[in-house]
Amino acid sequence: MTETEKGFSIRKTTREDMAVVMGIYAHAREFMTAHGNPKQWAERNWPPEELIIRDIEKGMSCVCEYDGRVVGVFYYEYGREDPTYMNIEDGGWKDPSPYGVVHRIASDGSVPGTGSYCISWAYEQCHHLRIDTHGDNTVMQNLLKKLGFDLCGIIHVAEDNYPRLAYEK
Repeated sequence: MTETEKGFSIRKTTREDMAVVMGIYAHAREFMTAHGNPKQWAERNWPPEELIIRDIEKGMSCVCEYDGRVVGVFYYEYGREDPTYMNIEDGGWKDPSPYGVVHRIASDGSVPGTGSYCISWAYEQCHHLRIDTHGDNTVMQNLLKKLGFDLCGIIHVAEDNYPRLAYEK
């Protein structure tokens, strides 16, 4: 564990976190747009508050804290086949066994390594993880490669039908 990772922790998101969480998503939309990726979230003001509330109610939303302050948020689920990943084009999944998924990962940008910590935490929970990102999201693509994920093909998400690059580790 690096010195930076010592300050990180993950916990379930609560309704009391909503203002901070929605602020993190607003920051992420601005960051994505500034880095050549306006279509993934900014054009649709994604994700909507109602979806995050449902994630919280299902117990699938997590926040990442650094020294007790919420700096990141993501959706994590394990053991249920994600409908998003049932159809993959231009490739295929490496492993058919049960897997975890990460969706809607974002950070407030204040602590380097937040995204890496969140994804690594999710992987440690299940040791088989799938995640996808927009083709314009080169920041996430580079992070996933750095973390040892393999590009497996293309999937489509129901919300906007944009193709997404599908990764697995």
